[in-house]
Amino acid sequence: MGINKFLLDLLIFLIAKSMVMNEINVKPGILCLILAISVSFIFVAFQLSDKNSFAASDQFSQLQNNSKSQAILQFQSQFCGLNSAPHTNSFITEYSLPQKCEMPLGILVRNESVWYVSTKLGILGKFNTNDNSSQQFTIPVWDSRSKPTDISQTWDVKMDPKGNIWFTDEKQNGIWRYEPDNNRFSFFPIPERPTGFGTTYPISIIFDNDDQIYFVGIRSKSLWFGNVSDLKNNSSEGISNISLPLSSFKGIDPDLVSSGSIEIDRDRNILWISMLAFGVKGQLFKFDLTTKTFTPFNLPAHLDSPVGIAIDEKGNPWITDHGTSIFFMVNSTNGRITEFSTSPLSRISQNIQKEYGYTLPYWIKIDTNGILWFNEHIGNKIARFNSTDGTLVEYWIPTQNNLWAPCTPNDSSCGISNTLQLSIGKNNQLWFSEWTENKIGMLNGSKPLSFVVDTSSKELNMKKGETTEIPLIISARDPVNLRMIASSTFTSTGNFGNSSISFSQDSFSMNSGETKKVTFLVTPSNDLDNGEYTLMIGAENDEVSYLNSIKVHLS
Repeated sequence: MGINKFLLDLLIFLIAKSMVMNEINVKPGILCLILAISVSFIFVAFQLSDKNSFAASDQFSQLQNNSKSQAILQFQSQFCGLNSAPHTNSFITEYSLPQKCEMPLGILVRNESVWYVSTKLGILGKFNTNDNSSQQFTIPVWDSRSKPTDISQTWDVKMDPKGNIWFTDEKQNGIWRYEPDNNRFSFFPIPERPTGFGTTYPISIIFDNDDQIYFVGIRSKSLWFGNVSDLKNNSSEGISNISLPLSSFKGIDPDLVSSGSIEIDRDRNILWISMLAFGVKGQLFKFDLTTKTFTPFNLPAHLDSPVGIAIDEKGNPWITDHGTSIFFMVNSTNGRITEFSTSPLSRISQNIQKEYGYTLPYWIKIDTNGILWFNEHIGNKIARFNSTDGTLVEYWIPTQNNLWAPCTPNDSSCGISNTLQLSIGKNNQLWFSEWTENKIGMLNGSKPLSFVVDTSSKELNMKKGETTEIPLIISARDPVNLRMIASSTFTSTGNFGNSSISFSQDSFSMNSGETKKVTFLVTPSNDLDNGEYTLMIGAENDEVSYLNSIKVHLS
């Protein structure tokens, strides 16, 4: 049967990254972290490879069976969340799923229902937010159900105007529609299967203003269109493709070039598509649905892994870069980019060096008030960014799996929850999936914060080698123990590189109603280029961080 395809794809990906790292300046820290959290993938892949041609004796067959059993146990330990209990803190509540090893990924909240897809068991789940009850609907065909170490990644779940649920299916190379009114599934295969990978790996779908569907795939070089009225079950009829203008990726291994995601600007009838050769190059495409024309937007060299897209009321796309700690806004008219950073990576593992401490922002959404929400994959946080006042609030996810970071054995305070997708519900409730923990989680974004940080400095001129003083005021609503934190876009990790920084106080306790003044000093390094940067300065406790963004003109 050969090595399990999912594991083989990952192995090929890791080898490819290793081969190109020195030639194209791929960030070594990203590769080190991926290798650290992916050892078990490779182990399982080789353990489950087809050895029948070598099985010359019963003894070898027994060894083969033992290896397969060991590999299955390893897979279950790594991915099934067998010992992952639901946790809560002041803002986040986690819920265990009904069956073992569901591996939830794509998630959608509508009204009182949270829809998600089990990538292992092939189940469309429905969680009722009123009474915490669950329903599960078995997807008719899902090969991974019968293969103990196989999954089919479903990254996106959407609802059409009729209330039908649509979702992607990696392994079967298509998209599904579920009609709740008659409990009926329909499958629409994509009329292309790339050789070598066997799937276009659909990852992101969107409906236009005419309720037609568009989608992109990781292993596809096209924008796909589906005329919903022409779609037929188990048929590719009604699905067509539009080639993407990828001339700027010429010279890069085509197997590295991938679609990130797709989003629509409904007011302007525009699609935005992120493209990347992970760790090598990133680009955005603006597709006018009226004129059917593309406009490319080039990105700086360090923003080489754009994935998530959200569109603000002005039509500007906000992007998460899943190879750095950076999220950014692109001016849709002139292409000018404004970058922001998450807080520094912390509490994941002491074995990750500072210069490799990427938080990896992943998917980004925008709510009805224009607030941006995104998940920090390795940062293990859900972030909320107010683009009006430039404040960033990050909520710590209270689950850590130490198998997914370079942790010492049995260290419960090391690791990540593998929060991979999110969806915004009503009343500022944000729901997310924990892929390897067999859980979904809810963040109550309406709950007041126990503290805030203010600064009168919103835009500064700085000179390299000269120290600037920035005053901060911290106000406590409740008793808190705080640590001062700062990040910047001076480096792609959010750290300050060779620049020097200090606070007048690094940590302290505050009582209810108390205010405190703290001073931040920063001396930009002489090795920085002149230009525009952003500082993020604030404080954190064990549950939440609060940062202000300050624009810097450096000369």
